[in-house]
Amino acid sequence: MSNYHIKHLEEYYQVYRKSIREPESFWEEIAEEHFLWRKKWDSVLDWDFSTPEISWFKGAKLNITENCIDRHLTTRGDKTAILFEPNNPDEGSQHISYNELHIRVNKFANVLKEQGIKKGDRVCIYLPMIPELAISVLACARIGAIHSVVFAGFSSTALATRINDSDCKMVITSDGSYRGAKTIDLKGIVDEALESCSCVETVLVAKRIQTDIHMNMGRDKWLAPLLEKASDDCAPEIMDAEDPLFILYTSGSTGMPKGMVHTTAGYMVYTAYTFKNAFQYTENDVYWCTADIGWITGHSYIVYGPLANGATTVMFEGVPSYPDYGRFWDIVQKHKVSQFYTAPTAIRALAKQGTDFIENYDLSSLKVLGSVGEPINEEAWHWYNENIGKRKSPIIDSWWQTETGGIMISPIPYVTPTKPTYATLPFIGVQPAIMDENGNELKGNQVEGRLCIKFPWPSIARTIWGNHQRYKETYFSAFDNKYFTGDGALRDEVGYYRITGRVDDVIIVSGHNLGTAPIEDAINEHPAVAESAIVGFPHDIKGSALYGYITLKDTGESRNHNNLRTEINQLITDRIGPIAKLDKIQFTNGLPKTRSGKIMRRILRKIACNESDSLGDTSTLLNQEVVQEIIDNVL
Repeated sequence: MSNYHIKHLEEYYQVYRKSIREPESFWEEIAEEHFLWRKKWDSVLDWDFSTPEISWFKGAKLNITENCIDRHLTTRGDKTAILFEPNNPDEGSQHISYNELHIRVNKFANVLKEQGIKKGDRVCIYLPMIPELAISVLACARIGAIHSVVFAGFSSTALATRINDSDCKMVITSDGSYRGAKTIDLKGIVDEALESCSCVETVLVAKRIQTDIHMNMGRDKWLAPLLEKASDDCAPEIMDAEDPLFILYTSGSTGMPKGMVHTTAGYMVYTAYTFKNAFQYTENDVYWCTADIGWITGHSYIVYGPLANGATTVMFEGVPSYPDYGRFWDIVQKHKVSQFYTAPTAIRALAKQGTDFIENYDLSSLKVLGSVGEPINEEAWHWYNENIGKRKSPIIDSWWQTETGGIMISPIPYVTPTKPTYATLPFIGVQPAIMDENGNELKGNQVEGRLCIKFPWPSIARTIWGNHQRYKETYFSAFDNKYFTGDGALRDEVGYYRITGRVDDVIIVSGHNLGTAPIEDAINEHPAVAESAIVGFPHDIKGSALYGYITLKDTGESRNHNNLRTEINQLITDRIGPIAKLDKIQFTNGLPKTRSGKIMRRILRKIACNESDSLGDTSTLLNQEVVQEIIDNVL
């Protein structure tokens, strides 16, 4: 049915209206026609946001790996499922076919079972972006174990917190990892973490960097010999639609990470459906998402969404700057990549290098460009559009969250007309609402407020592991009978949505609500500016005033800083109005970022408010040293 692959704007509106008017019959049709079920559901949807309890396809039985692997074997057995591109280009790519993936997942699943892992057990995966990461995720799903992937850049403290919170029985790691020219001692980090984790019985270790490491007798086991002797036949565990598939931790604003729980059937249906449409994937395309599987983007749009559609998905181990800043474009040319999905942080870093690194590569295979992780600023959007897409590949600026499981607001390429900095229209089945702070829904266009969703979609997270009360308080208590995203948004005159940043990044200056994202966009247009972050600090007259931390493209910028400050404020005045001008502008060599590239505004806010003695945990920062530099130079 055409509902599964939308190709025209008129069709989008028809399908969208149907998905809103008759959500149950809409999703039932998608589920029935495009997936393999061991038993059909008793009811499509049961939900109550006040408790909150949500279940999709209740009573259905399935295994997600049958849908991602087994059902493709007769028609696509020899097709590349995972295309692994290593950190060092000299090592050569690996093409893992669906047949080979089937064998490797089954063997890994049997190893897990031999080591005492059974349905419902939690397995922590702390691996670099090597094939074993995707294979171990699928092996867990094969036997009904719940995977908890922790990004292999997190510290031992962050790793221990996550292992203990979900009571993991096993950790899967490697001797180490490559990151550009560096190697990282992953096994040493795991050993340190496990000093405070009594729940872990077994550690499986993959060989990657071939170094000598300490192996703890009885607990630690090399993976390769176990895989070698394991059988390649493993019947899939039959799961209930609402059985947990995975836990994925997202940082909480109060410090303790939240273990978001995603269940099996709804997550599968939604990630597969969004993947097919958001990227307009067709059979022989080569699709590449540059994220790490340690984040939700990697779960949904490197592993589950693409494989459920029988796609070829690229897994890249390295970084965009190694061996030089042309690496992304070298991979695009080499594998004739059709869809390319990356983060604004990466786009800005590449833009900073100019176009010299692009000119030698043929990017004509690209059909769709994607952006994820934060709203993309206008300057980066135009650079991406002109230099990478050559003005012919639409940019999908996708808004979604760990909690949503899949893309929620996004253009559909070649269907939705794009507009820089706008995520445009809600995805099929998604019912957004913009609320004022008194809890009233703002109807019509040209409104701005807090972004909520008023009806469940299949891949909504069902709870926070071990803490349903926190799930309720965080997402369902701010607005009656609605999921609160924590983001601000505006809806323009044609109904397009623009995400204006986290609501806690909305600063009230002299009674005006100012979202930080549009101000940062304005600043980033200045030719000397690489990146910026705005926070509020207390002001006697305005209540709050604006403090800007700004990184320049050339840190040895010889221009007068005071002149730059004047020019930046003039840009803001021109774009937004004098009310949004910055009271303080501090030039810095970098901004504190999490390992996924998010700027930690919480830390910047504390520094601006002279509270640098109570910054909280900074262990998950990529660049902790930058914090002290900012404190030393605070205005």
